[in-house]
Amino acid sequence: MPIPAAGYPLAAAHSPRVQVVETTDSTNADVIAAVAADPEGWPHLSLLVTDDQRAGRGRLDRSWTAPAGTALAVSVVVDAAMVPIAQRGWIPLVAGAAMTRAVRAQLTGHGGTAELKWPNDVLVDGGKICGILAEVVPGAADTVVVGAGVNTRMSRADLPVTTATSFAAIGAESDDDRLLADYLEDLGKMLSRLVHDDVERVHSEIEKLCVTVGKEVTVAMPDGSTLQGTATRLDRDGRLVVDAGTIETVVSAGDVVHVR
Repeated sequence: MPIPAAGYPLAAAHSPRVQVVETTDSTNADVIAAVAADPEGWPHLSLLVTDDQRAGRGRLDRSWTAPAGTALAVSVVVDAAMVPIAQRGWIPLVAGAAMTRAVRAQLTGHGGTAELKWPNDVLVDGGKICGILAEVVPGAADTVVVGAGVNTRMSRADLPVTTATSFAAIGAESDDDRLLADYLEDLGKMLSRLVHDDVERVHSEIEKLCVTVGKEVTVAMPDGSTLQGTATRLDRDGRLVVDAGTIETVVSAGDVVHVR
């Protein structure tokens, strides 16, 4: 059942539509279906949000669940029609960068450092606090739905894996409205840069946020092979360049583990 967006006035200032639901299986699935049925009703930067998502999905088709009230799930509509096709691969990274800065703002005065792990996970002191999944709406290639799951009030005991963290686990409080507002504002600005083909600025900003660059990494590749080496940079398309000692490999998809 939709709930009025009165609880998110700051976010509503950056979005034409803020729809809040008490619970859902997947905000991404809901928004994809809604956009397919009524594209005009879900303009650029419209969003659906809940703190009780029952069957969320992450990258590589992983499941994403959390006890009710302990995590924020939000899906945002991105109108990519004006983004040059060659630059659309940056959209998931742009979302990760925007959320990294939004999380970083929440930590002011609490300690902890928010960083971007390639391609779009948000880490706080090395622990994953947010994951992002971008999906193209079937039959509408110019519309992308970007879903994000942020661990807000999840206790350390409720964290699904030892590599995860939350605001509560580090003793910080999450202002969900401010978090969403900062995320939307930054996301909108960075998407605008892609529209105006200012990819050099986008590349520079994201590479500076990306803690993966300079790390020794192990990458589980989609074909089942494993790549080990040093992540040296992002290329012009946002792909991770890994120096394996004898050759540089460009990674467009894969599960990255920071070795050190």
